[in-house]
Amino acid sequence: MPPEDRPVAPSARTKVLREAHRGVYDRASIDAVLDAALVCHLALIDDGQPLAVPTLHARIGDVVYVHGSAASRALRILRAGAPACLTATLLDGLVLARSVFEHSINYRSVMILGSLREVDDPDDKLAALEAFTNKLVPGRWAEARQPTAKELAATSILALTLTEASAKIRRGPPEDADTPDGALNVWAGVLPLQTRWGSPIPDPELRPGIPLPASVRHLLDEDAADAVSGPSLP
Repeated sequence: MPPEDRPVAPSARTKVLREAHRGVYDRASIDAVLDAALVCHLALIDDGQPLAVPTLHARIGDVVYVHGSAASRALRILRAGAPACLTATLLDGLVLARSVFEHSINYRSVMILGSLREVDDPDDKLAALEAFTNKLVPGRWAEARQPTAKELAATSILALTLTEASAKIRRGPPEDADTPDGALNVWAGVLPLQTRWGSPIPDPELRPGIPLPASVRHLLDEDAADAVSGPSLP
């Protein structure tokens, strides 16, 4: 792709430089990765020490939310306005080339830069917690007990606006077919990766007679349908 035809990054800090043709900057692609990934990593500096903290996240419109204990050291630093980097990654497959050098993976990733703000309004905190819960299992929020005022006060929720964000995506086969290695008698191709939910394991202390909730049944039904139809690679 000629340089003049490449999408423009929202800032110089989020522009993809290495393998620039894999840089993606449209919100639909960025939102899709964030919404599909169950875990993100928050990177920050604590007294000169870099930290990368795995955590759950959820997106509502232009904002990505993270949450944790109000006593969390990392969240305390971020609440104070420290610069941060949030990343999320989805692994789609292994790319096996003819040479070791060209081996790779197919992936979708997102990077967001900025400072997080604390969410104080109780209604906004509840909306964020609902988004967290339904991101894990759609519909679960309505099935479980809602947070108490005490639990809400013990929970810190931070918001990061999608102002500086970019995605980087690799798709397709190995890239050595048109090199001298293309003549080698070495198998090359892609091993797609699929993730599936296993059979539900009830809490050993679950009272008898409580059925599997509708939200979980629906999630498993969708998973089974995807397995029958085969992988749907981006």
